[in-house]
Amino acid sequence: MATPVYIRQTRIGPLSFSTKLRQGIGAIPDTVKNWVFNTFVLLYYNQILGIDAFDVSLVLGIAVVFDAITDPLIASLTDNAHTRWGRRHPFMLLASIPLGLGIYGVFVPPAGLSDLGLVLWLLFFVVLTRSLMTVFQVPWSAIAAELSDDYHERTSVMTYRFAVGWTVAVCFPVFVYSFVMPGTEEFPVAQLNPAGYPMMAFCAAVLLSCGALATTLLTLREIPYLRQHTEKRSFSLAQTIRDAVRALETRQFTLIFIIVLISSVISGTTRNIDIYMATFFWGLTTEDLRWFAIAAFGAVMAFPFVASVQRRWDKKYILLFASVLSLFDGMVVICLRFLDVLPDNGDPWLLVILIGASTFAAAIAVIHGIIGASLIADIMDAHELRTGHRQEGMFNAALSFSGKATSGLGIVMGGFIISAIQFPTGISPADVPAPMITKLGVVIGILVPLLHLIPIALITRYKITREEHGRIRAALDARDKLAESGQHVA
Repeated sequence: MATPVYIRQTRIGPLSFSTKLRQGIGAIPDTVKNWVFNTFVLLYYNQILGIDAFDVSLVLGIAVVFDAITDPLIASLTDNAHTRWGRRHPFMLLASIPLGLGIYGVFVPPAGLSDLGLVLWLLFFVVLTRSLMTVFQVPWSAIAAELSDDYHERTSVMTYRFAVGWTVAVCFPVFVYSFVMPGTEEFPVAQLNPAGYPMMAFCAAVLLSCGALATTLLTLREIPYLRQHTEKRSFSLAQTIRDAVRALETRQFTLIFIIVLISSVISGTTRNIDIYMATFFWGLTTEDLRWFAIAAFGAVMAFPFVASVQRRWDKKYILLFASVLSLFDGMVVICLRFLDVLPDNGDPWLLVILIGASTFAAAIAVIHGIIGASLIADIMDAHELRTGHRQEGMFNAALSFSGKATSGLGIVMGGFIISAIQFPTGISPADVPAPMITKLGVVIGILVPLLHLIPIALITRYKITREEHGRIRAALDARDKLAESGQHVA
């Protein structure tokens, strides 16, 4: 197939606040979905419905295989689409409403199902939810990368995306723990109360569908400024394979994809067992968990900090520094517990310390996430210079897949760990044997975080500096001017 020709209207001036915010609203669906999946799927099906943790993890592992298939398919389809509404928005609109129905179904299985029936129910609705999230998120992420070609403004776009995501990531758990799943006399640890799950799932469903629909409709005015094909292009499985291979031939993209994927799986493993750690290791109730909303101050402080830091250092070194801090942040508090430095469970000062650690972790996570997403946009310029193709969809399918790996492969690993250490089901936190608690803390608090050394080593191989990106953009701009003047570009 011939090298595509793109057209778009030239934007006058920088991106407005409203443009960035309307695009950022699209972070709501994936943020809510990830928190619900990371926090409750394994706990609900294992501790409340009594399904073996390994069986739950196996189901979610199968769902990740579907992700590996659907992500590049949707990416290739949206990259090659040619409609009057652009390449991205039709897919986003298609997924918006049914997206909420998918996540709601996960937590409302019919009464009386056998263990096998519950497993099959989980499989269907998890695959449905993840597939619909792909149809929405891949084109939405591609729009974020297309809004600007500027090295610094791209980071600003990603900052709004993460700002909205973090705001929802804080407010929704507080709302759930305070009003949807509050502690009761019968269930002081409300996350073990089955009665709260249907309403929690309904609230999540509303946010998923409304968030997706809102950003789709509010960004329709951006369509003229997004790249469009000048003619219709074919789509086939063979084309998808060619598009994927072409993207992977850009070595810096392959490197960053591997780094993000490995980091997501490691972080996802700990996040998916965080609710086990909070409930059984630290002895926290939903009353305690609400206070972790304070950790949002770490994220708030990090947002303006990202822009100033990027002006002084290349994105590579910021990402490397944030990764090293994340490694130690995941281990320090657990080690202090084993050294008997921390107060006992139930002591108010323990909650203060844990919230402080979470606040620091939130700040690092924001910096890490924004810079990582911004890197992908820069790599796309290098890819276009080398191949002549703009594959925002395929490149951002990598981010979509890595995000789903957080809740997918992360639950697989988390479920495997819970099953491997033979953690009991249907048990009160006070009745869990002390050796089992120690084993949980060692594996999740120390051994799993050490795996971050792998992506840290890989980050050192990234090569697109600020100066190199400037050279790439200059070459692309010169080629575009030649094309506009009707001259042939070799």
